Amino acid sequence: MDEEQDIITLVDDNGDEQLFEVLFTFKSEEYGKSYIILYPAGSGEDEEVEMLAYIFDPEETKEATEGGLTPIEDDAEWAMVEDHLNQYLEEQEG
Repeated sequence: MDEEQDIITLVDDNGDEQLFEVLFTFKSEEYGKSYIILYPAGSGEDEEVEMLAYIFDPEETKEATEGGLTPIEDDAEWAMVEDHLNQYLEEQEG
């Protein structure tokens, strides 16, 4: 893959840093928010990995070095994000 990947560093509750690559971002008109889908950096293409999703403000996080990602807490919102992820993955396979 020749295109440059966006890398994000997340810090867990123990203070450990982990690198994640941005899979894709999208905006939901229904919720009026933008979302970002991440996966562990360095994962193999056929490797099964846990995807992470957050609400984010693209303008706020463009130059930010901390913060900017908000956990998704609403079940209906999660379902919508999962639908977008599944659609994205299906398009990539095709």
